[in-house]
Amino acid sequence: MNVPNAKLCERFRGFYPVVIDIETSGFDPKLNAILEIAAITLKMTPDGWLEPDQSLQFNVNPFNDAILEPTALAFNGIDPDNPLRAAVDEKHALDEIFKMVRSGIKASDCTRAVIVAHNAHFDHSFLMAAAERSGIKRNPFHPFATFDTASLSGLVFGQTVLAKACQVAQITFDHKQAHSALYDTQKTAILFCKIVNRLKSLGGWPLAPINSETETQQYDNNIQ
Repeated sequence: MNVPNAKLCERFRGFYPVVIDIETSGFDPKLNAILEIAAITLKMTPDGWLEPDQSLQFNVNPFNDAILEPTALAFNGIDPDNPLRAAVDEKHALDEIFKMVRSGIKASDCTRAVIVAHNAHFDHSFLMAAAERSGIKRNPFHPFATFDTASLSGLVFGQTVLAKACQVAQITFDHKQAHSALYDTQKTAILFCKIVNRLKSLGGWPLAPINSETETQQYDNNIQ
């Protein structure tokens, strides 16, 4: 179903969705460091289809006194001391990402950014902790709201693991590239767009008028 002159700001009540993936040195956002971060903004075609837009990725130096868990480094394969990483401080990475996000918010007539991520609470908590640690005052992201593609994939595709959800959604997924912030962000962005666009193609958006009495009767009939 096409929606002529569709606007991104009208799809998520003024929220500007930004896909984020963060690779870290552990699970505690206060104690463990961000080692990689990637962000992909989204845009809407004139016919109302959601698709990836701009992207940024940074390798990040651990903040002072950050705890680097050996198990976490073994899992994501990141060597924080490798000089070829060309890593930057977390404040520089966030400043550049936030600049891109603010520009997108303004261009899309949105009011605030919202994180889209797989198991979004994890990435959201690290982003917020890093912004606070860096003394960034103008954080464009909502302080607690997120769009979690793990939950959405469970609803739509019956899978909550990113690789398996991509498989069911017919999105190519290379396990050798997984746990790279940019690669996982790219796949999460495609997955989120596919979920949103699938709902639209099935007639779920724009919203049709809801007949509460009819829907209640259908529900009662189905469970009898």
